[in-house]
Parts: sequence; C-alpha cells; structure tokens
Amino acid sequence: LIDGIVADAPPAVADFERASAWDSTGHPDRAVPLYRSALAAGLTGLRRRRATIQLASSLRNLGAADEAVALLSTELSAPVDGEAAALEDAVRAFLALALVDVGRPREAVSLALEALAPHLPRYQRSLGAYARDIR
Repeated sequence: LIDGIVADAPPAVADFERASAWDSTGHPDRAVPLYRSALAAGLTGLRRRRATIQLASSLRNLGAADEAVALLSTELSAPVDGEAAALEDAVRAFLALALVDVGRPREAVSLALEALAPHLPRYQRSLGAYARDIR
C-alpha cells in the first residue's frame, strides 16, 4: 500500500515514508536501511529531522544506543530553521532515552529537564539552573 502512495515521490521522500511505515508497524530492522537511504539521498527540512530522530530511535531499539547518541548529539548541535525547529525538544527527549541506555543517566535527566523547563508556567529559570547543575 505504501509503495503505491509514494510511487511519484522523490526517492528520498519515498524511502522516508516507507521507513516510517515499517517503523510504525514494529519493524525497526526494516526501517533503518530506508532511513539511511533517505538521508543519503538528500532528504531536507522537517522530514530530514524526523528521519534522524526516527532512525536514532530505531537504532536504540535495536541495541545500537551509541550510534543513536552520536546521531542525536550531532542533530542537536546542527543549525535548524523553519518547521524543523519545532522538533528541537523531540531531539532532546530521544537523546535522553539513548543516554540512559549508554549509562549516562545524569546527563539524560539534565537534558530532559532542560527541554521541559521552557514549557512550564512557572519555575523555568530555577528548573533550568538545576538541570545544568545535575550535568
């Protein structure tokens, strides 16, 4: 079904959509090569950021948390604009999960709290400071 839907899409987009479908149906092993292909083919914008997050999550689920940390750390430090900027906290959240898996829980908690702090109605400054202190 998905192949029919993406038949006219550019190759990078088609691979991303196929990967997302496999991932969403519990097949991260089939999704990973397609995410890699989509990114290598020049996926851009919001889809590129989603592909990176989803690839890292799939890798983590497959036991490759070190690679997930590397991908998401790079993504977190990369310049981003437009719609993709809305996923900044998602990058942090998935990086926090991967950090726990590689034995870096303090850094994970710090990162998660830093992502959460701006969304609170109060205590943003103090929570942000505590998060930095934990790290």
